[in-house]
Amino acid sequence: MPDVSSQGSGYRSRNSTADRALDILLLFDDDTLVLSGARVADHLQVARSTAYRYLQSLTSMGFLEENDGGGFRLGPRVLDLARLARKGVGLSDLAQPVMRELARTTGFPVLLTRRTGSAVVCLEREDANQALRLSYERGEILPLNAGAAALVLLAWAPDQVIDEVLDAPLPRFTEATITDPKQLRSRLAEIRDHEYVSSRAELDRDVLGIAAPVRGLGGEVVAAISVAALSHRISDEELPAVGQLVTKAAEQLSVQVGRMEIA
Repeated sequence: MPDVSSQGSGYRSRNSTADRALDILLLFDDDTLVLSGARVADHLQVARSTAYRYLQSLTSMGFLEENDGGGFRLGPRVLDLARLARKGVGLSDLAQPVMRELARTTGFPVLLTRRTGSAVVCLEREDANQALRLSYERGEILPLNAGAAALVLLAWAPDQVIDEVLDAPLPRFTEATITDPKQLRSRLAEIRDHEYVSSRAELDRDVLGIAAPVRGLGGEVVAAISVAALSHRISDEELPAVGQLVTKAAEQLSVQVGRMEIA
């Protein structure tokens, strides 16, 4: 067999076997889902018998498997590694580009929030071109009964969580905060019939929040994405247009979350 590592082919002589195995795996792409031994031999500039030894070694470790119609396709071990790689990507990492774009298009601060038990936690905040004091800061934990993002998360929470929240005293933040359990339960039912939620001055005075749910692969709500603005900056007539932008951002993030959850 020719010494490929000494012929300027790019393989590192200190570990040429591992390099060739990786090179075989990197031959796969959208247009190449099955590899033949001849293709691998030509690419590595080795005899076909040598190429088949590499392929069989990768197959024995689960990185490849024999294709019914001939050749080799990616095996289950590659899928396991892809699953582990996806687990290493957090929700905040996925959300940040979407949040930056939403802040750019609306000109308002954008928040990413998630429910933890019977409370809501702010995971990320992307500021825009306006200074705005909000109750939501990174790491801030607040009750679930006030604010657009919290109401989104509560509306799609399990029934047990909703009952626990409504059975406990509901804190009041402003004159507009809903503290009557029956009224809040009715509000949650209405929220589930709409794409987004708006909330004026229920958590912070003079602040309007608009939130939409971020869903996982099975449709469950895993987070909320929202914008916050001084209430007078968005009129009732302008609210639907901003709501659609928030909804679109939430849907984009939902697609990415769903991809990460595919095992």
